[in-house]
Amino acid sequence: MDFCIYDSRLPIFKEPFGAVAAGTSVRFSICLPKDLLPCKVEFVLCSDGENDRFFPMELCESNLRFNRYTLTYTPRHPKLHFYYFQVTEADGTLHIIHANESMRGELNLHSDRYWQLTVYDPSQKRPAALGNGIIYQIFPDRFCNSGSPKQNVPADRTLRTDWGNLPVYLPNEKGEVTNSDYFGGDLAGITQHLDYLAQLGVTCLYLNPIFEAHSNHRYNTADYLHIDPLLGTEEDFAQLCAKAKQYGISVILDGVFSHTGSDSVYFNRNGRYGQHSGAYRDPNSPYREWYTFHRYPDSYESWWGFLTLPNVRENNPQYMDFICDPKTGVLAKWLRLGASGFRLDVADELPDAFLDRVYQTVKSFGEDKIVIGEVWEDASNKISYGNRRRYLLGNQMDGVMNYPFRSSVLDYILSGDPDEFLNDVVSIVENYPPPAMSSMMNSLSTHDTPRAITVLAGESMEGKQRPWQAEHHYLPMDAYRHGQVLLKLASTLQYFLPGVPCLYYGDEAGLSGYADPFNRCCYPWGFENHELVDWFCQLGQLRLSMPFLTEATFMPLAVDHDLCAYIRSQDEQKLLVAINRAYHPRELSLPSEFASAQVHLLLGGYENGVLQRESAVLLSLCQQPHDLAI
Repeated sequence: MDFCIYDSRLPIFKEPFGAVAAGTSVRFSICLPKDLLPCKVEFVLCSDGENDRFFPMELCESNLRFNRYTLTYTPRHPKLHFYYFQVTEADGTLHIIHANESMRGELNLHSDRYWQLTVYDPSQKRPAALGNGIIYQIFPDRFCNSGSPKQNVPADRTLRTDWGNLPVYLPNEKGEVTNSDYFGGDLAGITQHLDYLAQLGVTCLYLNPIFEAHSNHRYNTADYLHIDPLLGTEEDFAQLCAKAKQYGISVILDGVFSHTGSDSVYFNRNGRYGQHSGAYRDPNSPYREWYTFHRYPDSYESWWGFLTLPNVRENNPQYMDFICDPKTGVLAKWLRLGASGFRLDVADELPDAFLDRVYQTVKSFGEDKIVIGEVWEDASNKISYGNRRRYLLGNQMDGVMNYPFRSSVLDYILSGDPDEFLNDVVSIVENYPPPAMSSMMNSLSTHDTPRAITVLAGESMEGKQRPWQAEHHYLPMDAYRHGQVLLKLASTLQYFLPGVPCLYYGDEAGLSGYADPFNRCCYPWGFENHELVDWFCQLGQLRLSMPFLTEATFMPLAVDHDLCAYIRSQDEQKLLVAINRAYHPRELSLPSEFASAQVHLLLGGYENGVLQRESAVLLSLCQQPHDLAI
């Protein structure tokens, strides 16, 4: 059979493409071979907690090669659906059409692979506070020490004076990793460099936790209502937000709401906040009901068994009000001081009712405000703790951290399989609502992953412990130089994919590093890799100059081994992105409309349709962005 039975990505089979707003009519069509004589053809819709629903399809076209059957279905409510097709012959023979690995339909395929139909709330919109540029992620202790005096600093913290050296990575004499060494990066230091962030094309700044906490990562919150003393004051935060706004930059905070620190106002296991206060020390504490104790006080639920991170009961009314009350809650306080939203840590751990309330509170301060979730997999169909999540269907999250894109980009640059890369991207684009897709945080590195240049040019860290990672922290010069080239290729893909490029501080300056804490080193002020800084400034400004990319569609092009290309388009504005990650030139077959396109050389060489080794090119049919040539 030389025709396709069904392909959800082609308009001849499904229109419109991808996720749809509730109330949108969707046309499904399948093509069956002429030798198949059905008496009944059905579209089968599957939804969690419901019986499968069968809808008859009608014959709409017949020719010498195939019979086409069609159905129009209008979903009325936001919901995640899956579907397949069923064909019944006159003698009762039943044929099931499932999706193969390429998501094309096959008869009698022994598979549990269904197609997905995401139906979202039509009121869902991309938050304006994201802007048209990039997100820049900062680990506050390691970005910049302003030199301001540090006041009210707890005595058990180690204040480093050797900015740029490796963080402490070995356990102490008790075998504990305390994360208690601090380099003194602060909010004022970030404010000092807002002009630099603007040059990078930043329109949204994402800060890892800034609330009082007794570790340098600050994911063990001690007090949600106060800035950590090493970072500064509420006035410093308000000033950062106000000055960032002058540069067109919004600020979002890390909301760590699934657990607190054991060394906190609320739990107070260590007694830092009084000998008779906190849930651990006082059974009558107002915070007692926030936590689940098995045997009071030493046996309690904690995040992944870490006793320093006691879990909270997010649906506890008092806790929920403490975080979400629109007048007195934690969210409200920081939004009033200038924050434009929150990134929600470990969103899978947060129940739907809590997420709904967070979203409602944040949006009560303006529809432009942002809620981004930490989700590592496809967030459109995620199951966590046995429950299907509805993160992106509306009124819960604007977007998530797009880790699937990170894996796909880096894997392609390393392995050279463009088909797999493009299929991964199309799968996410197809499953995600367009407003959510345009709000995705697309990173190559984060505080939870090795630095991209290390992934691309370093030895594998599989099975390697911290001493090995420390020894191999600095890449050999030849590997580092090649890593620069590969990072440029990867970032070219990253900056023009659907979603918002997110740059992890220091990647643009050449920082390397394996896992935590080596991926959290100090920004190398005065020792930056200026070639990379210039590269990322140019990429960011180019992205900023093409605002149509926030809403543009994504279309993969036919690819050759090692050569990857795609088109972003909106109306008459189009951008073709092509990457050759091979060690030899490859010919780029262009759509005819791009024959006279504006050429933007980003890396290596491109001439007469030939893309040189390890090169990238942008071809534009839109308003002319800045010319770039490296």
